[in-house]
Amino acid sequence: MDDFAGTQAPVRRLTDPEEAIAELENSVPNLASLRLQEARSLNWQVVEAELGIALPEDYKLLCERYPALVIGDFLGLGGPDPGGEHSWMQGLRDMLEIIEEWCTDADLAVPLHPYPAPGGLLPWASSNSGDLFLWTTSEAGPAEWTVTVASRSSAWWHYTGGAVQFLADLVGGRVEPWALPTVSPDVTAW
Repeated sequence: MDDFAGTQAPVRRLTDPEEAIAELENSVPNLASLRLQEARSLNWQVVEAELGIALPEDYKLLCERYPALVIGDFLGLGGPDPGGEHSWMQGLRDMLEIIEEWCTDADLAVPLHPYPAPGGLLPWASSNSGDLFLWTTSEAGPAEWTVTVASRSSAWWHYTGGAVQFLADLVGGRVEPWALPTVSPDVTAW
């Protein structure tokens, strides 16, 4: 049986994308130095039309303001490049196939499934060790999505905040890094 470590919750869920980004910048002090001079104009309509759902605003704001990032020489994340939305979606579809395999192989008490299944998992980041960071989608809308961590070591766990707040709390030490290494606040553009 795969290990399900449980669920962690933020002290207060940040619902304002600007507040979530500010919290991440506080936890990763050099992040602000990587902020783009001009926000990238990404065609989220293309991505969301292909997905059939909207993505969380905090994630979209992070992708518009910053290049692809590697945090703590461990966790990499980034959205599409302007004009590369279709190819980014192909990569996302490929990741969903991997998630399908992981979900099938996992022997969890409550089975998980990739998106587009109701409550399905949708990837937003990965680690250099093969860990996946996923949204648990919800009919309540992307502002209510939570984070599921699928560790390469077979430990799965949930965080009841959004993706950007999760990053801030993980790096800031406000979340136990179950089955993950401690993630330092170092950041580089990818």
